[in-house]
Amino acid sequence: MHNRKQQISTPADPDIATGSLPAEVPRPDPEVVPTAKRRTFSKAEKLRILTAADACVAPGDIGALLRREGIYSSHLATWRKQRQLGGEAQLIERKRGPKVDPAVAQDRRVLDLENEVERLRDKLAKADLIIDVQKKLSILLGLSTADTPGEPK
Repeated sequence: MHNRKQQISTPADPDIATGSLPAEVPRPDPEVVPTAKRRTFSKAEKLRILTAADACVAPGDIGALLRREGIYSSHLATWRKQRQLGGEAQLIERKRGPKVDPAVAQDRRVLDLENEVERLRDKLAKADLIIDVQKKLSILLGLSTADTPGEPK
């Protein structure tokens, strides 16, 4: 224990012990560590792990497999149920989150389309107003318009 205190109190670097620091101190890396992402297993990975788990016969083999693969025993239980219920088709990854109701999705789509139609009608009304003003202005200024019949170009 005495050696440990001595090692902690006396620095190993002679420059630090004398008080002189190097001219350039290395700065810490400013890189931000990305946030953790939920692990997903492909169908092939699930089947490989399940066959390996089924091959385990000695006590402790399944625990070693779980540690090696970095999974929980609940994963094995869930994957076994999926395999038993629907065969290999159930092992396919399903999208997480609330399920989309087709009727609600269709209602939302209809509402979006109605809003778009209303927006386009307003835009058309503004365009018609601008065209009318341009026609009247060209008539007042005596410019020729291609829309008016009977007038030469």
